[in-house]
Amino acid sequence: MRVLFHIDEEASWGMLLEHVRNFLKEIPDAEITDIANGSAVNHYTQSEAIDNSLLNHVDFVACNNALRSNKIDLGTLDNRIRVVKAGVVEIATKQQTDYAYIRP
Repeated sequence: MRVLFHIDEEASWGMLLEHVRNFLKEIPDAEITDIANGSAVNHYTQSEAIDNSLLNHVDFVACNNALRSNKIDLGTLDNRIRVVKAGVVEIATKQQTDYAYIRP
């Protein structure tokens, strides 16, 4: 199963990560992508932005447009975060390739 978790509010990260963990408990081989845009990209500036227990199961993605809007330098991000030009385009593309869409 392929699942896209979309987050655009920084305050919702805890809930999103809990949803991802619960999902993986039920379907451990799920292909999961977390796409952050809007203010949610600010989470990626934290020193422990990526939960290492999820790293092998989740593709963490940041929208470059949101990074620019929030004045975040790409060089400050963990290199395990994949940056895409436009989060909304990535979301639409994933949905066209049979990803289920979840927004906590």
